[in-house]
Amino acid sequence: MKTPQRGTWTDLTDAQLLAQCAVDAYRASGPGGQKRNKTSSAVRLRHPPSGLLVIAEESRSQHENRARALRRLRRALYLKLRDDLSPVELATVRDNSVLASARDGEGRLRVGVKDARFWPIVGLVLDVLQATGARVSEAADSLGISTGNLIDFLRGDEKVWEQANQLRARFGQKSLR
Repeated sequence: MKTPQRGTWTDLTDAQLLAQCAVDAYRASGPGGQKRNKTSSAVRLRHPPSGLLVIAEESRSQHENRARALRRLRRALYLKLRDDLSPVELATVRDNSVLASARDGEGRLRVGVKDARFWPIVGLVLDVLQATGARVSEAADSLGISTGNLIDFLRGDEKVWEQANQLRARFGQKSLR
């Protein structure tokens, strides 16, 4: 059985994605003053189709925590789920429109964490890394960027860096430093 493509879930609206989740509200422990243990404001989202689970408990507002958890679920979809790329897809990945729009005039990949394109590009970059056996130079070549630029991009977010190193370990490669 072929696993669903990540886009099956990332293309959904917030309401559609939330409808697929089991939502638990609970009382979180920790600092927060007198009201902390009187309201069930922490939120846990379980997404059974993907097997992902995320929590948010920073705010005393359940609505804010639900919105935070939903953002975290979207990030987790890009970080944790890999789409298998065929050799043809790998050969044409550098022409991806989102990836092309994030390149500067010198062809370097420049996109910040706050940019809406960041997480979709992270998903694509990690897919390419998987398709190349986690070999950074081959992945960079497929993406049409330099090896240094790819490493800088991966290093731009702690969780992305961690995921890249997990992929490398799975393929018997040394961790990036």
